[in-house]
Amino acid sequence: MEDEGYEGLAVLVVEGRTEFTLRATLIGGFQPLDGRYRWYGRLEAHEELTRLVGDRSAGVELRTTEGHAVGRITEPDLWNRYRIEGTSVPPFRVPFGLDEVEP
Repeated sequence: MEDEGYEGLAVLVVEGRTEFTLRATLIGGFQPLDGRYRWYGRLEAHEELTRLVGDRSAGVELRTTEGHAVGRITEPDLWNRYRIEGTSVPPFRVPFGLDEVEP
Protein backbone atom coordinates (compact mmCIF):
# COMPACT_ATOMS: atom_id res chain seq x y z
CA MET A 1 0.00 0.00 0.00
CA GLU A 2 1.27 3.48 -0.87
CA ASP A 3 1.31 6.29 1.67
CA GLU A 4 -1.87 8.28 1.97
CA GLY A 5 -1.40 11.72 0.52
CA TYR A 6 -1.95 14.37 -2.10
CA GLU A 7 0.10 15.95 -4.85
CA GLY A 8 -1.34 18.78 -6.88
CA LEU A 9 -2.60 22.35 -6.84
CA ALA A 10 -3.72 23.90 -3.58
CA VAL A 11 -4.78 27.26 -2.24
CA LEU A 12 -2.83 28.44 0.80
CA VAL A 13 -4.47 31.09 3.01
CA VAL A 14 -1.86 32.76 5.23
CA GLU A 15 -3.05 34.09 8.59
CA GLY A 16 -6.62 34.31 7.29
CA ARG A 17 -6.01 37.07 4.79
CA THR A 18 -3.71 36.35 1.83
CA GLU A 19 -4.24 33.53 -0.70
CA PHE A 20 -1.65 31.82 -2.88
CA THR A 21 -2.20 29.08 -5.46
CA LEU A 22 0.71 26.63 -5.59
CA ARG A 23 1.60 22.94 -5.78
CA ALA A 24 1.61 20.89 -2.59
CA THR A 25 3.01 17.44 -1.86
CA LEU A 26 1.43 16.00 1.30
CA ILE A 27 1.41 12.74 3.23
CA GLY A 28 0.16 11.71 6.65
CA GLY A 29 -0.55 8.94 9.06
CA PHE A 30 -2.25 7.96 12.28
CA GLN A 31 0.01 8.27 15.32
CA PRO A 32 -0.94 5.53 17.81
CA LEU A 33 0.93 7.10 20.74
CA ASP A 34 -1.29 10.17 20.89
CA GLY A 35 -4.26 8.91 18.84
CA ARG A 36 -4.07 11.70 16.27
CA TYR A 37 -3.70 11.87 12.52
CA ARG A 38 -0.70 14.01 11.54
CA TRP A 39 -0.14 15.28 8.01
CA TYR A 40 2.79 17.18 6.56
CA GLY A 41 4.56 18.01 3.33
CA ARG A 42 6.17 20.68 1.17
CA LEU A 43 4.83 23.63 -0.78
CA GLU A 44 6.49 24.71 -4.00
CA ALA A 45 8.50 27.92 -3.90
CA HIS A 46 6.37 31.02 -4.38
CA GLU A 47 8.06 34.43 -4.53
CA GLU A 48 5.14 36.39 -3.04
CA LEU A 49 4.73 33.88 -0.20
CA THR A 50 8.44 34.23 0.64
CA ARG A 51 8.12 38.03 0.63
CA LEU A 52 5.14 37.88 3.01
CA VAL A 53 6.34 35.21 5.44
CA GLY A 54 10.14 35.26 5.16
CA ASP A 55 11.89 32.89 7.57
CA ARG A 56 9.16 32.77 10.21
CA SER A 57 6.37 30.25 10.75
CA ALA A 58 2.74 31.16 10.15
CA GLY A 59 -0.73 29.77 10.72
CA VAL A 60 -2.40 28.74 7.44
CA GLU A 61 -5.39 27.05 5.89
CA LEU A 62 -4.72 24.72 2.98
CA ARG A 63 -7.46 23.94 0.46
CA THR A 64 -7.17 21.16 -2.11
CA THR A 65 -9.65 19.53 -4.47
CA GLU A 66 -10.11 16.86 -1.77
CA GLY A 67 -10.65 19.02 1.34
CA HIS A 68 -9.25 21.74 3.55
CA ALA A 69 -7.43 21.93 6.88
CA VAL A 70 -5.75 24.31 9.27
CA GLY A 71 -2.00 23.91 9.69
CA ARG A 72 1.28 25.72 10.07
CA ILE A 73 4.12 26.49 7.70
CA THR A 74 7.66 26.62 9.02
CA GLU A 75 10.85 28.18 7.72
CA PRO A 76 11.68 27.49 4.06
CA ASP A 77 14.39 25.12 2.86
CA LEU A 78 17.30 26.23 0.65
CA TRP A 79 14.98 26.29 -2.38
CA ASN A 80 12.34 28.47 -0.63
CA ARG A 81 9.89 25.56 -0.29
CA TYR A 82 7.97 25.79 2.97
CA ARG A 83 7.23 22.76 5.11
CA ILE A 84 3.58 22.51 6.13
CA GLU A 85 2.13 20.40 8.92
CA GLY A 86 -1.13 19.83 10.73
CA THR A 87 -2.94 17.57 13.15
CA SER A 88 -6.37 15.98 12.72
CA VAL A 89 -8.40 15.94 9.50
CA PRO A 90 -6.02 16.48 6.53
CA PRO A 91 -6.75 18.46 3.36
CA PHE A 92 -6.83 15.25 1.32
CA ARG A 93 -8.85 12.04 1.18
CA VAL A 94 -7.84 9.28 3.59
CA PRO A 95 -9.07 5.71 3.05
CA PHE A 96 -10.54 4.51 6.33
CA GLY A 97 -11.50 0.93 5.45
CA LEU A 98 -9.46 -1.86 3.90
CA ASP A 99 -12.04 -2.09 1.11
CA GLU A 100 -11.11 1.48 0.07
CA VAL A 101 -7.37 0.79 -0.23
CA GLU A 102 -6.10 -0.03 -3.69
CA PRO A 103 -3.86 -3.14 -3.90
